[in-house]
Amino acid sequence: MSNSIDEILKQPKLSKQDLINLLQTDKIDRNKIFTHAAKIKADYVGKKVYYRGLIEMSNICSKNCYYCGIRIDNKNTERYDISDSDILDAVKFAHENKYASVVLQAGEISSPKFTKRVSNLLKEIKGISNNELGITISLGEQPDEVYQEWFDSGAHRYLLRIESSNPDLYYKIHPKNEKHDFETRLDCLRSLQKTGYQTGTGVMIGLPFQTYDDLASDLIFMKDFDIDMCGMGPYLKHIDTPLYEHKDLLMPIDDRFTLTLKMIALLRIIMKDINIAAATALQAIDPIGREKAIKVGANIIMPNVTPGMYRDSYKLYENKPCTDEEATDCTNCMEMRIGITGDDIGYGEWGDSKHFAKRTSQS
Repeated sequence: MSNSIDEILKQPKLSKQDLINLLQTDKIDRNKIFTHAAKIKADYVGKKVYYRGLIEMSNICSKNCYYCGIRIDNKNTERYDISDSDILDAVKFAHENKYASVVLQAGEISSPKFTKRVSNLLKEIKGISNNELGITISLGEQPDEVYQEWFDSGAHRYLLRIESSNPDLYYKIHPKNEKHDFETRLDCLRSLQKTGYQTGTGVMIGLPFQTYDDLASDLIFMKDFDIDMCGMGPYLKHIDTPLYEHKDLLMPIDDRFTLTLKMIALLRIIMKDINIAAATALQAIDPIGREKAIKVGANIIMPNVTPGMYRDSYKLYENKPCTDEEATDCTNCMEMRIGITGDDIGYGEWGDSKHFAKRTSQS
């Protein structure tokens, strides 16, 4: 493919077959993809990385996804729910260290009590930061009115990963019931866009049963859905999940890592001005995995500011990195790590999606 890859990458629009071919490239050709994606990133969003201080506020979940370590049926997980005061202490740390944005993430819960709690936290975050902190939330499927309430309370970005845009594969990694409905997932993403959020989604890469056709379709799905931001990473197994039984179908872990970098680079090429996160799961495979993602197109990183005593319990997959650290350790480490990428850190900057600004100005 080496003779034609440069011409393919110059095309204004990549076909599905182009994407399938590019996902299967060898080392020489994949480096051409990475170089092209890095240039597009520099031209369209700049060589700057924006922080999102991640607070994993609870691992209590009502869902039973086949791949996830905090699924409701996993009785080997020690459940926790961080107090509001500890969450706000983590927020203060992020603000004092000029992160400019925080992320509230939790297992999926839907109840009036939970809705009100999150609304109050959002208002508190805005208050204690003098409205200087941007807020992303990743709290699963919710009714339209809940999305609106949280938006009105101060959240302006929402990440809801589709995990796979192929319904058949979706139901191989989720139970098929009223709590795990593919169309509901799509409806929620549409609701988030309609409400006014910078809307993000993402997929797992290297799943059992997944094909290159699936991954190319995922890229096209994100393009067609017109997302503003993306968080996607390699599938990593967890022994206390049903999907673990299919571990023999997995491609080698290093191949999953490289495939994830290709997905990030290709998404940057076809969606030039969106925000793309460097997933923590990459670091579980390669000590500088997130930094490699930044070099091929990612521009968002999420230092973990969750109190250290809870980190090991928010374990969606095995070998999660940085579970034995505190927020201060993570901050010092991240500054050094990003330095090796050649990018700057956008201290004190929200780093909102440029794509969102363009999309909403045209609507």
